[in-house]
Amino acid sequence: MMSTMTGASFRALRVHRTGTGFSRRIEEVPFAALPAGEVLVRVDYSSLNYKDGLSATGAPGVTREYPHTPGIDAAGTVVESDADEYRSGDQVIVGGGDFGTLGWGGFSEYVRVPPSLLTPLPAGLTPREAMIYGTAGLTAALCVDAVASRRGAAAAGEPKGNALVTGATGGVGSFAVAFLSAEGFRVTAVTGKSAEHDYLRSLGAQDIMSREQATDSTGRPLLPGRWQAVVDTVGGVLLSTAIRSSARSAVVAACGNAGGADLALSVYPFILRGVTLVGIDSPFVSQETRRAVWSMLAGDWRESLRRGIAIECPLSDLSEWIGRILAGEVRGRVLVRIGSR
Repeated sequence: MMSTMTGASFRALRVHRTGTGFSRRIEEVPFAALPAGEVLVRVDYSSLNYKDGLSATGAPGVTREYPHTPGIDAAGTVVESDADEYRSGDQVIVGGGDFGTLGWGGFSEYVRVPPSLLTPLPAGLTPREAMIYGTAGLTAALCVDAVASRRGAAAAGEPKGNALVTGATGGVGSFAVAFLSAEGFRVTAVTGKSAEHDYLRSLGAQDIMSREQATDSTGRPLLPGRWQAVVDTVGGVLLSTAIRSSARSAVVAACGNAGGADLALSVYPFILRGVTLVGIDSPFVSQETRRAVWSMLAGDWRESLRRGIAIECPLSDLSEWIGRILAGEVRGRVLVRIGSR
């Protein structure tokens, strides 16, 4: 794509490999530095995810080539397009695939991408609201939809049962609590942050457990069945305990591994209780699924955007928030304002 803005520059967070590690700073970048792609987008908002923090500090499992611009989310307006399905002025969400990990990401005033990384902004959502959701909201929605579609409809007026959410104060966990509560589940939120109980209750959690209460290390293959639905954002022993504590025909959606990648289990939860374990890989869902889920987020679940889940920061303050998210000091979402200096 030949840009008419070739001679100009824009701001982006750039991460550099140094002799002693990695450094990051906001830089003026020429348009010629952008990768190839059919669509040029002016970014209004992005958001900070844990994966962005890893990318910004040199985690080799996330990003391999530097200098690099992280940011797995972006929302803004098409400026130039050689793709038939998009034209100048269209509002879009950018994300999925290797956006912001192996490729240029959203902590940048402009991005140039193939149309496969774009989703039209659904009616009812602003770019700002879309980035309060970001990949975290998309992932939570995929988890809850997986649970709801496999659990089936409850009889009119009957509760849907008990749901467990691990890592509940994180971005995915916060939205999962809100969405499951909206769907009629009695939600138990797991957190290691005792100061955040009121926040979790404001999202719809009716019960709260500590990590210790939600962890069983006895090795017993089955525990008393408590949960009809689970959204696990942590992995490791918390996921193992949740599966072994799931009731008959429960559905467990797993989307994280911050607590460990190993899963110590027997087959008993699956063959004696019919538990279903669903893995959620949100960056690589189909475009059709991505559009459908964003439409859901613009619909009945939009009320969650009013729950105080996000704090907003300008691009100039982003480096500080990267440090905080890696230190476990972030609750909910960090919305990054890109488009104004």
